[in-house]
Amino acid sequence: MTSTTSSPALDTAAVVESIADLVHENYVFPEVAGELADLLRRRNAEDSYRAGSAEELADAVTEDLRSVNGDLHLALKHHAVPVPSGQGAAALAAMRRKFDASLGGVPRVELLDGGVAVLELSPHMFPVDWAAQPLAAALTLVAPAAALVLDLRRNLGGDPETVAFVCGYLLDGRTHLNTMLSRQGEVAEQFWTPSFVPGARFGGEKPLYVLTSGNTFSAGEELAYDLQQLGRAQVVGETTRGGAHPREGWTVHPHLELSVPIARGVNPVSGTNWEGTGVRPDVPCDADEALDRALSLALARLAE
Repeated sequence: MTSTTSSPALDTAAVVESIADLVHENYVFPEVAGELADLLRRRNAEDSYRAGSAEELADAVTEDLRSVNGDLHLALKHHAVPVPSGQGAAALAAMRRKFDASLGGVPRVELLDGGVAVLELSPHMFPVDWAAQPLAAALTLVAPAAALVLDLRRNLGGDPETVAFVCGYLLDGRTHLNTMLSRQGEVAEQFWTPSFVPGARFGGEKPLYVLTSGNTFSAGEELAYDLQQLGRAQVVGETTRGGAHPREGWTVHPHLELSVPIARGVNPVSGTNWEGTGVRPDVPCDADEALDRALSLALARLAE
């Protein structure tokens, strides 16, 4: 016999009002934040969000949140299973489940022909205090390879500190990767590769290729972009989704989590980021062909 638990009542007007407040107070671009809050309140007053379910409300609000500047980190996310209350709690709980199911975010480590290793990082760049051990083990394992293919085609984002940790194995010396600016335009945080990494480094000289797809997003994009801008790697595959703004989440209903970008990243080489444009590959090809293409490039380079 299967038991069911009824969902908490959805007070649409109150939920949308709380969303408007959070966007207005936290979104990285204050002028756009005000415009979005006004839009949500106007649509709320017009009963435009009279949805039959939390999932339908999530779809409608997300469409409006992205209608001004197309920011893909702006979203009202529906969770079928009730999520913890509080700032950031829902995203962390969901990410922990994915971490446990993906070998810590390193589902594939393999040696291919000619001494070329492939290392897949997916589905997320998990928080570094969780992921340091599996990442260090995998990156140390591929360190002796003649060339490395880093597969980010299924990477959907995560922690910029983890991006810096991974880059520490792929670069020589402490390197500035990214600067986060607050909504006031002030430096909120800088990200550098660590001066020490546990295990062995692949290093900054051997051939390195990064695979991307149209689904690669957020911190997955940052890893590809940072290595590309530094001239350390060739990006092979498809243009990525184009989400560069770090986000924070708020539970606004047991089944609804609001995602709002709270800062913007600035790359020290390009002076900008990949927001809205995606990371453009150096070697464009279909995502399902990218591994074969990168392997061919690596073998040709090693044969020189």
